[in-house]
Amino acid sequence: MRDDASVIDLVARVGDGDQDAWNELVERYSPLVWSICLRYRLDRDDIEDVRQSVWTLLLERVGTLREPAALPGWLATTTKNECLRVLRVSRRHDHGSLPPEDLMPPDPNAVQVDQDILVAERDDALRAAFDGLSQRCRQLLSMLVADPPVPYAEISAALDLAVGSVGPTRARCLNELRKSPHLAGVLDQ
Repeated sequence: MRDDASVIDLVARVGDGDQDAWNELVERYSPLVWSICLRYRLDRDDIEDVRQSVWTLLLERVGTLREPAALPGWLATTTKNECLRVLRVSRRHDHGSLPPEDLMPPDPNAVQVDQDILVAERDDALRAAFDGLSQRCRQLLSMLVADPPVPYAEISAALDLAVGSVGPTRARCLNELRKSPHLAGVLDQ
């Protein structure tokens, strides 16, 4: 796993007791945890149990993680293990016939989990790169990707920019975004 400075920094801040960092971490990786729970077809109550367990385990172990940049993988593995634990103890299913975990067949969703981790890392890198843009570029790009799209005339008026300059300015902003060091590892893949 590459060294992702934003994840390493976030884990370090959480380890130091930074509540804002904890909130950011939970917000960033909750979709990953949620998507894994959904693959195991857990009901809402079981998903909440798994989520609580995963975040509690992380809180207990965040200071001892050997590879902070590997946090998404740790979360994916821990969530999978917690889902299996919930399924084993659930009264809705007969789990007496389940083999021990080490004898279970390969997880057909493992590739999807890996894909989810890559998507989460890409999205985090893109957010960090976007945050590094100038205010004007952030406003322009946000208006251009709005749904429904904002007409160039409105963008021109809002940003005090000639209508004919919207396209070239957009190109410069996107070029600046592509050059962000946050996207270096993501764009190479």
